[in-house]
Amino acid sequence: MKRCIAFLTLVLGSLLSLTSVLADDPIRQMQADAMRSKAASWGYWGTDPSRYSTWTNHSNRLIPIYTFGLDMEVLRNEGSQYRRSDALQQLYGRVPTGSLNPKAEYFDQTDIYRLQKLAFAAGKKNIILMVFDGMDWNTTQAAAIYKQQNVAFTEGRGTGLAFLDYRSIPSDYGYCVTSAHHSDAKTDVSAQLVIDGQLGDAGGYDPLRGGWAPWEHAKSRDYLIGKDRQQPDCVTDSASSATSMTCGIKTYNAAINVTVDGKQVEPVARWLQREHGFRVGMVTSVPISHATPAAAYANNVSRNDYQDITRDLLGLPSSSHRMPLEGADVVIGAGWGVYQDQAPGQGDNFAAGNIYADLEDLRRSEIDNGGRYVVAQRTAGKNGSRLLDDAARRAIAENGRLLGFFGTDQAHLPFRTADGRYNPAEDVKGTEVYEPADINENPTLAEMTEAALQVLQSSEKGFWLMIEAGDIDWANHANNIDSSIGAVFSGEDAFQATVNWIDDRDAWDDTALIVTSDHGHHFVLREPEALIHKKQ
Repeated sequence: MKRCIAFLTLVLGSLLSLTSVLADDPIRQMQADAMRSKAASWGYWGTDPSRYSTWTNHSNRLIPIYTFGLDMEVLRNEGSQYRRSDALQQLYGRVPTGSLNPKAEYFDQTDIYRLQKLAFAAGKKNIILMVFDGMDWNTTQAAAIYKQQNVAFTEGRGTGLAFLDYRSIPSDYGYCVTSAHHSDAKTDVSAQLVIDGQLGDAGGYDPLRGGWAPWEHAKSRDYLIGKDRQQPDCVTDSASSATSMTCGIKTYNAAINVTVDGKQVEPVARWLQREHGFRVGMVTSVPISHATPAAAYANNVSRNDYQDITRDLLGLPSSSHRMPLEGADVVIGAGWGVYQDQAPGQGDNFAAGNIYADLEDLRRSEIDNGGRYVVAQRTAGKNGSRLLDDAARRAIAENGRLLGFFGTDQAHLPFRTADGRYNPAEDVKGTEVYEPADINENPTLAEMTEAALQVLQSSEKGFWLMIEAGDIDWANHANNIDSSIGAVFSGEDAFQATVNWIDDRDAWDDTALIVTSDHGHHFVLREPEALIHKKQ
């Protein structure tokens, strides 16, 4: 009987503790309540307002672009590619139904590639592409409302986050279409062959169905998620969209810098490295060989060939480059601690163990073993921020490269939640729980960014850097508003670290910074005021 009473006391204490935490954390409470009741008056994910979660994938929403140190006037003067049938033919291999729009004010995602080339042509020596993966206008608005505790905008660029408000130099704003060339392909990963790169739904964008601007409500309920029966324009994945930004082409979903007919394309970072001596880097809060950082440098017919993609990033022989690439100067991200014995999607040369990077490849890459990288891996009992900073200092001192490999067994950095804690509520993927070591032994995305800039700034000829706040996408896939807002704030911190670095060096004359996303999701905020929780 005493044991029973003790057990009930423990359970009651735990429940009271959880209730206290939720009461002190209103966004976490909203997420928990929505999951428990399967509905929320304030918002929903998908197309059914009566259910909190009916869609966990991407959408065809128009995506914002913010530029600093350069503008988009060249693109505006030329006019949207969606005004010209020849441009659409070039993009999609056809003129998609409903996409030709003489009044289009939106750009295409391939224009982000053009902006980088224009920045170089204008004499910019530091070109930084920051990708808030999965962050559409709606996600941005939600984070800004919570941070300001005010509904300050319902359309346009908005205010309330660092990248919305930064004005030390002129900044420009626009938005773009993200739809892919095709939704599917048949490939042979081991042989690096595209057997058919035009399977599934084809791409395009119809503003009469999807809206003329990111904040407009779609006229067709299912169009933006690619389910409109009359016009199922395909929804992009992160590989195809990143390829558009780094190579300037439309391709099939899952392609890493490969055309629909299987030709490898050189991304802008490699062109700058090869032709102009730029140093190259990428940092991410998700695995180093995930789709977005992969497209910064690698080539592969499949985004799932993680180990080979890492080999491309590190300048090692891979299935796509038997003669290895030069390799990136800085690679920092997650993927540590995720192991698998088999991975059919990775082809015949998969090595059992860490699925994102063959640990033998990392060992060979270490400067102490004759490689070119100072390697910082998550280490038990070691503070991740200091570990990475020490590695960056050593890389600078020894004129080496920098590789940082961190994360949790969930493959990404711990989710920062809206209130700055690391205690995600339940979502459609389950509930992630972190130990204190998960926080202490990992750097933040902002700290990764600072380390990358430390190493790259020594380049006299210039550098190209990708920064990816990838956990926004993972939080949105999980339909978790608390983790989503927190992930935006993590990305905002990385943005602030970047502009601090530029401001401290008075380097805007030499720097172009492009902030964007690769695609949207389909969160609908019905009651913006619900995110306001001012203390009485």
